[in-house]
Amino acid sequence: MTANVTPTTGMDSTELRKAFGAFPTGVVALAGMSGPEPTVIVASSFAVGVSQEPPLVMFAVQQSSTTWPILRDLPSLGVSVLGESHTEIIRQLSAKDKTQRFAGVGTTVLPSGALLLDDAPVHFECAIESSHTAGDHEIVVLRVTGLANDHSKQPIVFHRSAFARLGA
Repeated sequence: MTANVTPTTGMDSTELRKAFGAFPTGVVALAGMSGPEPTVIVASSFAVGVSQEPPLVMFAVQQSSTTWPILRDLPSLGVSVLGESHTEIIRQLSAKDKTQRFAGVGTTVLPSGALLLDDAPVHFECAIESSHTAGDHEIVVLRVTGLANDHSKQPIVFHRSAFARLGA
């Protein structure tokens, strides 16, 4: 079967979003303490293995984000790979109402100010290495300064606008 490829000029943005959504991705919470306030962004645009030496990861954030300017100025960010136990709180963490994002959510604050969500399969402590404008997003490269793995926990994935568990 030959693929019927549609040129992107004049393409319906809904179709492009559906095409992007056909690629399953992990979901992370990037968080830190801004003074006494915890701040978080949930992203499915996270990529590991950008570099092993130095250890780098990356993610993309919309330039229209009102949360990213707060996180961007912090010395350290916690990246929690979200797991099966986080399914019910992901939309809460992403809510427009920032006052209730952490209600009932277990967290750990590192001495650096990086904030980690409890029960994540993987945690990274990171510092911003660089950022680059890319269309309506900013690509942010993070240097990993610390990590923890819990292989007993399974990550969740975002696929076709829904959260799913990995098969056994």
